[in-house]
Amino acid sequence: MALKKINVPFYERLSLVLVGLIALGYLVILAKEVLDPLMFGFLFAILLLPTANFLERKLRLPRSLSSLVSILLLLSLVGGILYVVGSQISGLASDWPMLKRQVSQSLNDLSQWAQHAFHINAKKEMTYVNDTTNKIIASGGDVLGETFGAISSLMLFYVFILIFTFFILLYRRLLLRFLVWVFSDEHASTVHDIVDNIQSILRQYIIGLALEMIVVASLACTAFWMIGAKYAVLLGIIVGLFNLIPYLGIFTALLLSGIVTFATGSVKDAMLVAGSVLGIHVIDSNFLLPTIVGSKVKLNALITFLGIILGEMIWGLSGMFLSIPFMAILKIIFDRVDSLKPWGYLLGGGHESKISVVKKMKPATVDKT
Repeated sequence: MALKKINVPFYERLSLVLVGLIALGYLVILAKEVLDPLMFGFLFAILLLPTANFLERKLRLPRSLSSLVSILLLLSLVGGILYVVGSQISGLASDWPMLKRQVSQSLNDLSQWAQHAFHINAKKEMTYVNDTTNKIIASGGDVLGETFGAISSLMLFYVFILIFTFFILLYRRLLLRFLVWVFSDEHASTVHDIVDNIQSILRQYIIGLALEMIVVASLACTAFWMIGAKYAVLLGIIVGLFNLIPYLGIFTALLLSGIVTFATGSVKDAMLVAGSVLGIHVIDSNFLLPTIVGSKVKLNALITFLGIILGEMIWGLSGMFLSIPFMAILKIIFDRVDSLKPWGYLLGGGHESKISVVKKMKPATVDKT
């Protein structure tokens, strides 16, 4: 006996989808401590996969050794960047007394201006400042304890990322065979296509971010050097690194570079530095980001912004980093599953041809002849 196909109303299907998304989001928040380093390990494993394959095939290294060497090469690159930044920061630390005097003088000037502009009692103002300073000093032990705990947690987080990266590289073929086995042999070609595209697009995205960071840092260093900022290289590197944080990073870099320049130079230099950061941000948003990064993932700006906000709500800063790669993975999957193609089109920027969209939306006509 043939079974009748039951048509479920749209609102029921939508309710089930919303309930499923809420439950999934709740589980993702609970499992943050494990999933967060696992996702970063997945991204680093994809980035290091060509290196591991080269070491394994060309140099005949065992898979475990090739995975370990790839991670060590990545750590060497990161260590080189940290060394350059650290050498610049050491120069900044040697000028700390001068910076302190400059900031103190600036605060005194600001205090005098506030007294004349708003008729504030100087004695009460100094009493408030001294009380606040005493409270900060009294709580210094707690601040140091919390800082040490935060640094320890961060280092443990990085260790977990490296461990996950190593194991994903080591068991990459086992994971691929598992996916093919789960979705049966008839869908094997689709699974391989999705996996290959995810690897290609995410690798291009990560490399694109690195290139964008280098270009932005170079532009910033050049602009700050022309202005005459004392720590042009350090500030340029800070702008390039913070630019990796979507939307919010450039304003944090603007604040830091403006404060350091103001403390070591003049108000005019600080304003020129701030204007340069904004100008570089305009160039990056309109030219560099669409060309180097945006063309790789092909996500529209609205979905990208919403994804970044949701990522920050769920996982904080790491969620902001992972939101764009995660949405890129979803788009690749949606584009290759017939029932999910409309969602893939929604995530994209309308790259599908208008003719094909019209054909899908236009109802079939009945031939009356």
